[in-house]
Amino acid sequence: MELELRHLRTLCAIGEAGSLSAAAAALGYSQPALTTQLQRIERLLGEALFERDRSGVRPTPYGRDVLVQAQDVLLRVDAIRRGPAAPTGAPRRPLRLAATNTPILAGLVARARKALPGVAVTVSSVYSSAAIVELLENDEVDAAVATDYPGSELSHSAAVVHRGIVTEPTFLALPASHRLAHRVEVPLAELAQEAWFVTPDDGAGWPGVFHAACRAAGFTPGAVHEFLGDRFQLQRMIADGLGIAVVQATLRPEAGVLVKPLAGTPIWCRYVLAWRASRVTDEVAGTLHRCCCAAYRDLITRAPHFQSWSARTYKGPRP
Repeated sequence: MELELRHLRTLCAIGEAGSLSAAAAALGYSQPALTTQLQRIERLLGEALFERDRSGVRPTPYGRDVLVQAQDVLLRVDAIRRGPAAPTGAPRRPLRLAATNTPILAGLVARARKALPGVAVTVSSVYSSAAIVELLENDEVDAAVATDYPGSELSHSAAVVHRGIVTEPTFLALPASHRLAHRVEVPLAELAQEAWFVTPDDGAGWPGVFHAACRAAGFTPGAVHEFLGDRFQLQRMIADGLGIAVVQATLRPEAGVLVKPLAGTPIWCRYVLAWRASRVTDEVAGTLHRCCCAAYRDLITRAPHFQSWSARTYKGPRP
């Protein structure tokens, strides 16, 4: 057996779906056939690519590296199939892209411009995922990266289509001098007396999921500062001991700040690619989705705290 493009697509489909049954349905395979194909690929590569548990499958640290490279290969193949770039000065089709507060954006746009040379991408920053849906519904943007949360999935009309990019754990940013800085993972219950920086209502379930997690841990946050500034500002205030914050798992900490997992992973967030079906073809949507996934996996390679958490959390036998 030799590694082929169809095998790379299979691996990416499994990584995106988070379960073998969902990936099999998306690819038009039976689950046993997909499982057999995955086992053959893992034997060929000599390493497990996914960990299996009752909730589905997640990539191993090695699997994440393979998925990053697979996405890049598929993006290059997409570009080859589209043929030569349009001549200089030729008009390009506009693509109006909106994005919430996500580190995926830069990598997405850079990859999309290479993978879609005939498309002119313009970007709007829109914090609220509810506002993003409204823009899509009103035909004011063509595609967008939004967020939602398990149990509070993105809602929209049939004019809009969405596809999950990744569901990630929410981590904690705290000062390097914090009393719990030595912990590998920080129990939310031990943060009851802390001052918090919390971003405002995003129309998709936040900060409700944060407050629900705090209630489940036995407390109500006493001091909450609503904050919607840049990440550097936030980290400077955290480093100065003014408060702590739940943050995206791939956040790169600045000097004086530590990023750690919350014990038991009580909060999860999903990134979603959404688009107007009348404005964005299936081919372009697929390319944008692959760009999003590759951008996210590139972020993971630069987040050792995330990699350590994943290696501890997803352990299982090798094939």
